[in-house]
Amino acid sequence: MAVIVGRVHAWPTPQVPQLPGFPAPAPVRVHDSSTGELVEAAPGPQARLYACGITPYDATHIGHANTYVAFDLLVRAWRDAGKDVVYASNVTDVDDPLLERAAATGVDWRELAASQTALFCEDMTALGVVPPATWTGAVESVPDVARAVADLVESGAAYRVPLEPGAGGSTPELGDVYADLTADPRFGTVAHLDREEALATFAERGGDPGREGKKDPLDPLLWRRERPGEPAWDGGKLGSGRPGWHIECAVIARDGLGLAAGERFDVQGGGSDLLFPHHEMSTSHLRVLCPGPEGEPAGARTHVHAGLVAYQGEKMSKSLGNLVLVSRLRDAGHDPMAIRLALLAHHYRTEWEWDETSLPAGEARLVRWRDAVSGNGGPSADATLAAVRAALADDLDAPAALAAVDAWADLSLAPSRDTSADEEGAPGIMARTVNALLGVRL
Repeated sequence: MAVIVGRVHAWPTPQVPQLPGFPAPAPVRVHDSSTGELVEAAPGPQARLYACGITPYDATHIGHANTYVAFDLLVRAWRDAGKDVVYASNVTDVDDPLLERAAATGVDWRELAASQTALFCEDMTALGVVPPATWTGAVESVPDVARAVADLVESGAAYRVPLEPGAGGSTPELGDVYADLTADPRFGTVAHLDREEALATFAERGGDPGREGKKDPLDPLLWRRERPGEPAWDGGKLGSGRPGWHIECAVIARDGLGLAAGERFDVQGGGSDLLFPHHEMSTSHLRVLCPGPEGEPAGARTHVHAGLVAYQGEKMSKSLGNLVLVSRLRDAGHDPMAIRLALLAHHYRTEWEWDETSLPAGEARLVRWRDAVSGNGGPSADATLAAVRAALADDLDAPAALAAVDAWADLSLAPSRDTSADEEGAPGIMARTVNALLGVRL
């Protein structure tokens, strides 16, 4: 199975119909995780989004799908509003969790990454998710990241930490490279955590606050030198090694969105567990890499985060193994559109639990909607289209949008209803509405 990870569409782009009344009149507003305020997601004619991608060692669970369907709603709402959308993302196809899983299962890490990336693409295609225009792998980004880290070392915004014996290949004296967070006076303005909480969260989510030789426990890794048995690439002045996670995303976002010095983009997104340290750190790296005049900050204007999905009483996660995989649901014969509707029944920011009622509810709704649009005529769709647009413009309120379509379907399917005011073509408008805005093919 061929996998293309790079500056191309990673999976086929679904057809997105244009709707009556294009462009939609209302600006799309979203909840900014940094301020807690509802803000216009993209105030200009162009909308730029960077959504952090997967680490492909166990794709795609319902939590992944929930996140990418949420940002798919944003892309669709922006396009319906007439925005020129520039969407970039990544796939972290080399990282510690991937290497650990490969070692535990006896599979070559490259084979594991390729197979799970391909499966993710299949799942996204089935779910009708619009792909990013630029989808860049961590492996592909290594030369760009190495140059960026070398620049940070040269400017004094990064420093080297001595290695343990046996690390570093032929040049162990070069050391690992860490960011000096004092180079960014705005560090902390994304998540607004106090130091005690930041240290605890950093340790919990892959950081190394106890690493000896660091200037500050929170300083993040930029370049990990070669270790025995681990993949490594030529880093030039850095020595052989591989990128840290946060700098990988910063460089891919910078290059994928075409950011100039000091230039900001509209939205950085991901699951809520990425707010800290990942989005705090990657935004900090962007500010230092792309300084503007008089210290104008680079990075995202708005940070948007999807809630985490639980299963069997705990957060769904690869480490816990309590995963509901999209591919397994599809293999069992479940319609991907029913899976998508099961996700859309929850507001993207909420924390919720997948249970035995989730998928049957989505399947029942899908059947009802398909029945409702099966005729040539039906109740006017104008008010419903306006209601769906308004719901998405109000912080991507998918449950409100679903309720509006439900009301139209109930009216359409009501027994012995008055059909004298029916409009020919209304079911077609409804089908295009839920396809274009909600990504549900009827």
